[in-house]
Amino acid sequence: MIDIVKAVQQRNPALGSYVLVLRGDSRARDAADPSRLSPEAEAWLAAHAPGAKLSEEKVLLAPYPGAMPADRAVTVLAFADARHLAAFATAWTADPEPEEA
Repeated sequence: MIDIVKAVQQRNPALGSYVLVLRGDSRARDAADPSRLSPEAEAWLAAHAPGAKLSEEKVLLAPYPGAMPADRAVTVLAFADARHLAAFATAWTADPEPEEA
């Protein structure tokens, strides 16, 4: 994943230093439209990480070591502050806590 972040940052330096690449199955993505964030994730960002930007970036990546690289589209969240990235990652990339009965 670090290689993907580096490739994204090299391809688009305007994203800055605090970049998170969202997996296709990220629960922060809208199930009906994966090119968008879920309403809950958008509300969380508005409250906790204003200024975060969602974008789709193309990067040249090999599917496995030694394979021929190919263009791949990845969904990226860019944050203005490292604390915002860390808070988002903690809240949205961990498995959700089970609800008590």
